[in-house]
Amino acid sequence: MADKELAKVYEPQAVEEKWYATWEREGYFRGEATSEKPAYSIVIPPPNVTGALHMGHALNNTLQDILCRWKRMSGYNVLWMPGTDHAGIATQNVVERQLAGEGKDRHELGRSAFIDRVWKWKAESGGQIIGQLKRIGASCDWERERFTMDEGLSKAVREVFVRLYEEGLIYRDNRLINWCPRCHTALSDIEVEHEDKAGHLWHIRYPVAGEPGRFVVVATTRPETMLGDTAVAVHPEDERYADLVGKMVLLPLVNRKIPVVADEYVDREFGTGVVKITPAHDFNDFEVGKRHNLDRINIFDESGFINAAGHQYEGLDRFAARKKIVTDLEAQGLLEKIDDHALAVGGCYRCKTVVEPYLSLQWYVNVGPLAERALAAVKDGRTRIIPQQWENTYYDWLENIRDWCISRQIWWGHRIPAWYCDHCGETTVAKVDPTACSKCGSANIRQETDVLDTWFSSALWPFSTMGWPDRTPELATFYPTSCLVTGFDILFFWVARMMMMGLHFMDEVPFRDVYIHALVRDAQGQKMSKSKGNVIDPLTVIDQYGTDAFRFTLAAFAAQGRDIKLAEERIAGYRNFANKIWNASRFCLMNLEGFDPAAVDPAALELSNADRWILYRLNAAAAETREALEAYRFNDAAGALYRFTWSEFCDWYIELVKDDLYRGDASRQQSARYVLWLVLEHLLRLLHPFMPFISEEIWQALPGTRPTSSIMTAPWPVPNQAWDFAEGAAEMELVMEVIRGIRNIRGEMEVPPSREIAAILNCGSDASLHLLRKNEAYVMSLARLSDLAIGSGLDKPADAAIQVAGDVEIAVPLKGLVDVEEEEKRLLKEIGKLEKDEEFLAKKLQNPSFVERAPADVVEKEREKLTEAVQKKEVLLASLEKIRRLR
Repeated sequence: MADKELAKVYEPQAVEEKWYATWEREGYFRGEATSEKPAYSIVIPPPNVTGALHMGHALNNTLQDILCRWKRMSGYNVLWMPGTDHAGIATQNVVERQLAGEGKDRHELGRSAFIDRVWKWKAESGGQIIGQLKRIGASCDWERERFTMDEGLSKAVREVFVRLYEEGLIYRDNRLINWCPRCHTALSDIEVEHEDKAGHLWHIRYPVAGEPGRFVVVATTRPETMLGDTAVAVHPEDERYADLVGKMVLLPLVNRKIPVVADEYVDREFGTGVVKITPAHDFNDFEVGKRHNLDRINIFDESGFINAAGHQYEGLDRFAARKKIVTDLEAQGLLEKIDDHALAVGGCYRCKTVVEPYLSLQWYVNVGPLAERALAAVKDGRTRIIPQQWENTYYDWLENIRDWCISRQIWWGHRIPAWYCDHCGETTVAKVDPTACSKCGSANIRQETDVLDTWFSSALWPFSTMGWPDRTPELATFYPTSCLVTGFDILFFWVARMMMMGLHFMDEVPFRDVYIHALVRDAQGQKMSKSKGNVIDPLTVIDQYGTDAFRFTLAAFAAQGRDIKLAEERIAGYRNFANKIWNASRFCLMNLEGFDPAAVDPAALELSNADRWILYRLNAAAAETREALEAYRFNDAAGALYRFTWSEFCDWYIELVKDDLYRGDASRQQSARYVLWLVLEHLLRLLHPFMPFISEEIWQALPGTRPTSSIMTAPWPVPNQAWDFAEGAAEMELVMEVIRGIRNIRGEMEVPPSREIAAILNCGSDASLHLLRKNEAYVMSLARLSDLAIGSGLDKPADAAIQVAGDVEIAVPLKGLVDVEEEEKRLLKEIGKLEKDEEFLAKKLQNPSFVERAPADVVEKEREKLTEAVQKKEVLLASLEKIRRLR
């Protein structure tokens, strides 16, 4: 590989475009269906085909890419399976909005034409997120990209539906479901997002039939649903209402007689201890209704308007009906009082419309038997959930799971493979479209119009994407997958359901590890949202700071169980890190011109203590990074690399080695150049999973030949036993500690870095004396000294500033270095300002009205300011004391 000069300034965009295109063209992302290498596989959480890259995607896919690149370099046959989800409701909404803009609707088009229109939209506009994932460097096997409605996945969906139906685990029933009046479809429990809102508790008088003047007072949060009441209920042990049980009351405004029933569901402490029972519009009431054989009266149409069962309120929207009913109750003297009452209101996860409990005929999966196996797989360790704290959440949901409503009243999706016979009423479920009824043979059959919940096809993702139900080489090699990286918000939507389906159809867990990452929030810890105006667009920051800086930022803050507080300043900070790597590499390459590492015999080199120290630290960095990645501690891995790169390689080794490069003899120059090349080459490989573009660009510019054409396929560095120079490294640490001590004195006394000073080193042992004399040149150069005395029991001036490093006392004579009078004035002025700040902040924090009323983050910031002021003052007081000793 020929020497190549790096540009003076790192320009990320051109580098990123060049290398991503090369990697894709050369097939470096491809997993082999059969290989002698150990397999490592990840399935991407398929983003919606309607989606655009947001911070959650960026974090999720960056972490997956780090794992995949690391494993490839570690000798694994890696498959990162990509794809997108058809996103039933979301995609249908997008196309319906397009049609509305043209003055049309889907019913006007008809089902077949509408589906064609959606496919056309997907071909033209859908899946833009795939290109955006490539921008962040995602090394997915794009040749294997799947879509949840492609032909292969459609075949898998049908196979699963039919088999579960034949096993009695899929059934159809008329039950209460969550209904979205805007999307006109059923929703599963976990597709309903609950939000705490201020509401009311209306106390309504229900007249007791046959007892003029007697009422029972019912408390309700939804007076409009009283039109569908079929009973009122009291607790069987509530003596206040014992004589009412079995009697009838008149339903206000409608004057329909309904019974008083006794049921333990009733909370005697809530409201008046009497509750209205509306089996068709409340999940708990539905269960009470079943126990007491009550009628179910549906009072709403599919858009949330009152139907004919609502008598005089027919045609009113549910919320308009509420207002009218309350007004009428008040006019008739049947409204006793209204209390304020907070309640959790459920909204559609797509359009945010308030969801309505609604009586409807739907398809369900009996998930009980499936959930048992999914629970057992985590409890016995076949699948690990990381961080472990999420295991209890997973257990709690599966232990209290309800049957899954899988039918959706929309057109875009996997149409349920069920046909109804209009002749005999039989339902035929089949993998291939039937032409006649399976019972009577009639051709008068019609297919179910509902489609399956999007999560039904997504639940099959780990095995359907690899060719199931066929027994493919991919399934044999890559299933079960190694790891799933996902957010906690779809632990139930997706993860638990994949566990259930994988175990049932593959008889094996779908993944060995589930790593659950936290949220990316803004700098104040608030959730990002367009309404708050605090959204950071990943593509914008990539354009501004470069992909590598952005990726490293996400990894550096991805601590387990802790949300990421992201600010652009942090990304800018890691852009500086990328620039530091670039500039250090330029220095190395300038000093490696014409160097051929293959011509060097490492065993013949005369390594300095600095060489031994950096190789020892390189070993440690490689070990720390590997251990952290194995434990999914991405922040610790990034932290180990950052410290080694910036603090050890750039700030120390490069400075230490300059003397050898510029003034050393031929032997020392050769050793220094080899170690410089060796460490940089290893460092780039360690950095590659985190910063793929800059590492490839620099790696390609290094002198010498290597066994692979890309850093992507180069081996991941592992600790080298030959570099275990623990003793030499410890010696070098003492030399560095002495240099730091002299630098600290410079800083405290504000001596300009450019000014040379004198130092006296009194060594407490022969070992340290010998070591410092041997490394005198390093100390002189890096501490910027004009004179250096090294010995034992050396005299030191009375005005000297003192520091201690190990058994070495460092003395720096201050005479002539500091203008004592001016320095004292400056320090006193700074101390006075800090004392005023301290007094002001202390009073503010002692004020109860501020502490109690101000937001918690504001109060915390003020506390931090006070602590900082106190600490600064203490440092300045110590400096003042030192200065005064010089008088």
